[in-house]
Amino acid sequence: MWKQKQRSLMDSSGPLIILLMLLMLLQLLAVMAIARVENFTRSDFPADFIFGAGTSSFQVEGAAREDGRTPSIWDTFVYANKGLSNGASGDIACDHYHKYKEDVQHMVDTGLEAYRLSISWSRLIPDGSGRVNPKGLEYYNNLINELLIHGIQPHVTLFHLDTPQVLEDEYGGWLSRKIVKDFTAYADVCFKEFGDRVLYWTTINEGNIFAMGGYDNGIAPPGRCSFPFGLNCSEGNSITEPYIAGHNMLLAHSSAVKLYYKKHKATQHGFVGQNIYAPWFSPYSNATEDIIATQRAIDFYIGWFLHPMVFGDYPDIIKKNAGTKIPALTPRESRLLKGSFDFIGLNHYLTLYVKDSPSSLNVNIRDIVADMGLSTLVEPVDAPENQNDDTSSGLSGILEYLRNVYANPPTYIHENGKGTERNGTLNDTSRVKYMYSYIRTLLDAIKWFRANGRLYNQLRPVLR
Repeated sequence: MWKQKQRSLMDSSGPLIILLMLLMLLQLLAVMAIARVENFTRSDFPADFIFGAGTSSFQVEGAAREDGRTPSIWDTFVYANKGLSNGASGDIACDHYHKYKEDVQHMVDTGLEAYRLSISWSRLIPDGSGRVNPKGLEYYNNLINELLIHGIQPHVTLFHLDTPQVLEDEYGGWLSRKIVKDFTAYADVCFKEFGDRVLYWTTINEGNIFAMGGYDNGIAPPGRCSFPFGLNCSEGNSITEPYIAGHNMLLAHSSAVKLYYKKHKATQHGFVGQNIYAPWFSPYSNATEDIIATQRAIDFYIGWFLHPMVFGDYPDIIKKNAGTKIPALTPRESRLLKGSFDFIGLNHYLTLYVKDSPSSLNVNIRDIVADMGLSTLVEPVDAPENQNDDTSSGLSGILEYLRNVYANPPTYIHENGKGTERNGTLNDTSRVKYMYSYIRTLLDAIKWFRANGRLYNQLRPVLR
């Protein structure tokens, strides 16, 4: 597991000047990197670097009611037409469940070296705990074997926003500490059944944004929120629940990692990590207040999950602004969390610009967004007309930050990509430019900043 190699540069006792200098240096280095490499090939990357693509079970598998699978909170959420589903469901999706061999052949044709998939908890263990579904076990064994036959590394995510609905109904899912035991048992089944062929495990996908989207504004499953922080809120508490759910996800992660190292590491020799949604943040202006607010944004979005796993506790600013709303880590929980990862997975798409908003902290009833005391925008105050043509410098920024603050852990870019409007021409010029820019920037970071980047994934390739 990853061990702390240096003190955080963001220690609350550190002088403000260090914070200002660090943020300015990161911005300068990120901008410099963009111009360093123009033409590159696969051979320019380290020999052990991996290029792949990723999906999640609900978004591609389909077969929602087949072979013993039971509903997840995603199914319930979209059937109720909540969030951004607009009437869509995962009932058929890409029909990956039936067409996985065809899809793997598309991966081969594309030249993928790795495929990041997620396992549907409710397909493998329909009751959330206890009995294993033979058909679910057979499907994932077949998919993993098909990948390996074609020389493609399987990278497996255990949880991708799809809690079994039965556990949501029984005890509230991630709002209860009971889920730590059930998640650990589910992880143990996966390690036992697939770990002889799977070396790369991610416990939870985007725990930070899942806690916010699922329990604050309600735009993600299970769609919990409270007025005035969410839309169409029928149940939930936006003030406290994001912190509780995030806390329990961290405990479940550390419990699963402990189990893997105790029971499986010696024989399987795999690696277990955690994934976070990781935009980069830059000050909206050169005002000192915006620069300080930018660090708050980084602490709330990134430090919320990484700080406990590296230093054993939440960032000071979160504990200060959230107060008793965020559960305290016990000494034992802190010890289990500290160093509980072999790699960090990043889902990175864009840079957000941060503007100080101290007035939100003067309100007594606050959700996690108000606790940040800031607002985010997609362009800085002096943005030229083509400001967002190339946003890849943000990837350099976050990789340099991980290097300086979290001792440069092995880092996998689990998700990156650009959404485009559907059309019949397959004119993907903008997407090609986007990918080229981000891959080039990642190469720069590896070469010039010595960033510990190990993998680059595009999210959800078009399989058919």
